[in-house]
Amino acid sequence: MDTNLITELHKRFEEYVNNEDDVEFWYARELQELLGYDKWDNFEKVIGKAKLTCKSSQQKVSDHFLDVGKMIKLARGADREINDIKLTRYACYLIAQNGDPRKHEIAFAMTYFAVQTRKQEVLEKRFAELDRIQAREKLSASEKELSGILFERGVDSKGFANIRSKGDTVLFGGNTTKQMKTKLGVPDTRALADFLPAVTIKAKDLATEITNFGVKKDPKMQGEAKIAKEHIKSNQSVRDVLQKHGIVPEDLPAEEDIKKVQRRLKSEGKKLSKTRKEKRKGI
Repeated sequence: MDTNLITELHKRFEEYVNNEDDVEFWYARELQELLGYDKWDNFEKVIGKAKLTCKSSQQKVSDHFLDVGKMIKLARGADREINDIKLTRYACYLIAQNGDPRKHEIAFAMTYFAVQTRKQEVLEKRFAELDRIQAREKLSASEKELSGILFERGVDSKGFANIRSKGDTVLFGGNTTKQMKTKLGVPDTRALADFLPAVTIKAKDLATEITNFGVKKDPKMQGEAKIAKEHIKSNQSVRDVLQKHGIVPEDLPAEEDIKKVQRRLKSEGKKLSKTRKEKRKGI
């Protein structure tokens, strides 16, 4: 496939993209033309195969193939509604995979939509990592607030560690903080939360916030024993909610060290910033 053809195809595919609520999509009738199919009936068969591939990939077909009606102009100014389909990037990629590989348009589309889909995957991963980092920062803030409240109620740093550990034991179904570290391969010198998935970090944060609220609400709640009882109750409530949704905190695998994630994102941010500056300077 020569460079001129690639440039022309890329231009045409970009021209046909639509955007609704910040979601890109293509109309099947227009994609039919882009992929070099003369008859809708033939193209429908390719779409059917793509839907089966989508379903076998454990994806919800209606999330990527949305049936819609579309008005077209007929001779003498008359209008008629025809069936059409809104297709996500992923749907277009599957259609290209199931199309006629002998067509130049299909060969181009397979690469074009694969790259687009990969970009989406990268973005989703980045957002998930940022969400986890923010959850960890929020937990640190909640625990700092609890530590301050405990100090005012006569509980020292050792007492705070004991209370937090008792909360972990309840949240993780009887597993102590140390046992969870061993299970997940977390170094003794590191915080368990730095290796937990976002849902567990948020669970710990919610339990801590509930404890904060309860302790502040009751001025008579003084000393390690009473506050530990409150924190145990908070963690049990949160665990009950998680279990109702089929989430068992102690069974979830460890995730990448959150400090490594932070360093990687920071490094990538610097590289991106440098690239942008170079582009502006014409380097």
